[in-house]
Amino acid sequence: MACVVYSTIPVFWLMIHPFAGRWRARRRSPYRVLLPVWMAIWIATAAITAPWRSAALYRADWAWGPAVLLFAMGLFIYSRSSKNFTAKQLGGLPEVHGGNREQRLVTEGIRARVRHPVYLAHLCEMLAWSVGTGLAVCWGLTAFAAATGALMIRMEDAELEQRFGDAYRMYHNSVPAVIPRVS
Repeated sequence: MACVVYSTIPVFWLMIHPFAGRWRARRRSPYRVLLPVWMAIWIATAAITAPWRSAALYRADWAWGPAVLLFAMGLFIYSRSSKNFTAKQLGGLPEVHGGNREQRLVTEGIRARVRHPVYLAHLCEMLAWSVGTGLAVCWGLTAFAAATGALMIRMEDAELEQRFGDAYRMYHNSVPAVIPRVS
């Protein structure tokens, strides 16, 4: 189930970024629509993948060693992602609430090395489940999340460029999207 939820996170954001202006124009919270739709996507994804839930590409106890490292790396990146970024920003409120005044471009901390650290953390967590379990369904969902995540990142970058203009273009050109700069 963890892979089902994680794999649909980019789909959730794909419901937001292309329609950010429309969501901001609503009087009521868009989360009244978005969250139930996202939960329905979880159910559909779980139902679609159910036949392959026990199909293993491999079974190896040693695989949990690298998986634990990926889990730890994901948690570390999540913790760094919340620095210099408010809970409202992490929850997407600036994207969907027109009255939200918190419109600032965060480029310090981990975001000085990677533009989308939360998605990197999601990827680490999904890879951890895939590597550890060896389940075909986890690997498939990880591939699905990577593909939809790449599309979502393009849309998010376009929306952020529209919101922040030249400042975001400069940031975009100097900081990688998902694979962090380590130097």
